[in-house]
Amino acid sequence: MSTRNRKTFLITIIVIAALATFLVYQNRSVQPQKANLQTNQADVVIAYQTGVDPSKVAQVNGDYEKDSQHNINWKKFDSGSDVVNALASGDVVIGNIGSSPFAAAASRNLPIEAFLITAKLGGSEALVVRNAAKINQASDLIGKTIAVPFVSTTHYSLLSALKHWNITENQLKIVNLRPPEITAAWERGDIDAAYVWEPALSKAKATGHVLVDSKQVGEWGAPTYDLWVVRKDFAEKNPEFLKSFVQTTLKQIDAYNADPKAFVENQNNIEKIAQLTGSDQKDIPLLLAGNDYLNAQQQTLVLSGEFAKNIFDTATFLKTQGKVDQVKADYKENVNAHFIQP
Repeated sequence: MSTRNRKTFLITIIVIAALATFLVYQNRSVQPQKANLQTNQADVVIAYQTGVDPSKVAQVNGDYEKDSQHNINWKKFDSGSDVVNALASGDVVIGNIGSSPFAAAASRNLPIEAFLITAKLGGSEALVVRNAAKINQASDLIGKTIAVPFVSTTHYSLLSALKHWNITENQLKIVNLRPPEITAAWERGDIDAAYVWEPALSKAKATGHVLVDSKQVGEWGAPTYDLWVVRKDFAEKNPEFLKSFVQTTLKQIDAYNADPKAFVENQNNIEKIAQLTGSDQKDIPLLLAGNDYLNAQQQTLVLSGEFAKNIFDTATFLKTQGKVDQVKADYKENVNAHFIQP
């Protein structure tokens, strides 16, 4: 190759390299958000359970990811105690639990806070008795075997109902089973009754009937809630994600509250909730109607007001039952209503 040709070749190589560098830089500067979302941003790991509520539609739709511009790794859990353990270990940063396991976790000084109420529980959690057990009134429970996940909202509701009926725990047998285990025990005929949620609730109701539900127990003075809670360290660093998460949830709650009939008549909504919860589609309208879903104003009012006292009362009751070792003087530090404001 001549000296002139060699110079021409080198110049060409330099120009091509410079052009390639320019194009790469331009591509990065035009699409920073997309690149960050796909490569630099760790997934937000969230624990959910199978309770029936309107926000399950948003979860199936991928609305939480779209609205927040974050990847989310959803992990399914069968009980609140399992979610609490995952939060404690850091395996998840946000979790869906009931007010009873929340009270127990906060009493142990786990660094978590409730930031959103999914539902004030009613007919979606119930004490179902086996038809063959011939339990027609509360006194018929004496001597029977009842299954419930320990330190769950249903456990708290069961103990509260027994107290209301003046039945002591030593007058019957209470066994600690998770919902899938309850279904298996029910099918084997090992238990006479179960206080549980979906999908185990519907499966038990197929050969049983409801003796009492959490709406009635709440009216007796022991209300329970389904909550979203977050690790405090994550909340401090990611307030915008939590605000987005709350708004996505409230959007579905508002859609349901605006017209419950239209919401449940939309078969897509029913199918999506059934997909995540494992509930029978025909049961979902009734289960949705059994709970109260609070709008933004109601959320702020409850979380800023009576909620901490409700958690204190729950923890106090759990201590009398030997389910927690201590009760804190106040639970306000475990409640945060700030993320409800957009």
